[in-house]
Amino acid sequence: MGPPPLQLWDASLPPEWIATFVQATDVLSALIGLFIAYQAYRGYRRNDSRPMLFIAVGFALALAVPFLLLLLYVALPFVSEPIAAVLGQCSQVTGLLTILYALRMPS
Repeated sequence: MGPPPLQLWDASLPPEWIATFVQATDVLSALIGLFIAYQAYRGYRRNDSRPMLFIAVGFALALAVPFLLLLLYVALPFVSEPIAAVLGQCSQVTGLLTILYALRMPS
């Protein structure tokens, strides 16, 4: 028996190409986040602009740290999935709040 009428594939596992696409975009997001953080840090060093430092830290926390936590979860068997997920979400929220703080602070 096939999937119900409104489902495109079996809900137990997504097709392999979707998993590959998600992994590739995760890596790309982490690399772009690190690049933005690096550029913001360069702006901080060049102009001694404190908001740029917070933007650099925010992008690193929001995009790079969750990816690194995912790598730790995959590489180290004793790291549990719920702990890695909670830490990744906390890092993302903290990073976004840091960026928001940088945008609101006086320069």
